[in-house]
Amino acid sequence: MTSLPTPAPGAKKLGLVIDLDTCVGCHACATNCKEWNTSGHMAPLPDRNAYSAGQEGVWFNRVHAYEAGEGEEGRTVHFPRSCLHCETPACVTVCPTGASYKRAEDGIVLVNTDICIGCQLCAWACPYGAREFDDDAGVMKKCTLCVDRIYNETIPEPQRVPACVSTCPAHARHFGDLGDPESAVSKLVAERGGVELMPELGYKPVNRYLPPRRAPKADAGPPKEAGPLPSRITNPLLRWVDKVLSR
Repeated sequence: MTSLPTPAPGAKKLGLVIDLDTCVGCHACATNCKEWNTSGHMAPLPDRNAYSAGQEGVWFNRVHAYEAGEGEEGRTVHFPRSCLHCETPACVTVCPTGASYKRAEDGIVLVNTDICIGCQLCAWACPYGAREFDDDAGVMKKCTLCVDRIYNETIPEPQRVPACVSTCPAHARHFGDLGDPESAVSKLVAERGGVELMPELGYKPVNRYLPPRRAPKADAGPPKEAGPLPSRITNPLLRWVDKVLSR
């Protein structure tokens, strides 16, 4: 079994903050993730039937849609799901070869495909369904936070973010160091009450979700005064007009 590294004081905890209030479910994040990891140099992702109605092949990022609430309080919530890069990931500790591992320097959970035997124990251990089995290569794969992109000095610094973050048209995805309380993502989590996914399991996921906000109710303004009753209309012409229009 694989052991977890001892985190150094002040070590980075790179992760994503996803705003469920602004995500529109367009799947641009999932599509660009697929594109970057297919054409990039990390490893190819198989897509056995790219033009079918289903999502065959490996997808590191998926978007689910749910109906939440009832009546005027009801709304559609789009829920992106990928690896949460837990602080104590079960997918790492169950790995018999050490292929699944967590980096001490930034907390990213990765897979060494050279020593992965495809036993899929990590997929069974992950409660978030974030592991993907590559049938073509016979190994497990997962979200890497685009580690080949975020440290690539040939890319302009503002673009050194995961592909899913760079492509989100609604700016619902944010990336940064959640181990630094002064970072932009940490402040956003504190301001909006960001939450872990299933914290009761004890795996301490680094990624955070910002809950949907309630839509403000429209201000109807002061009640309008009712017009005079027909019996109160003294002008004969207006009384006749009211009678005609009331038919």
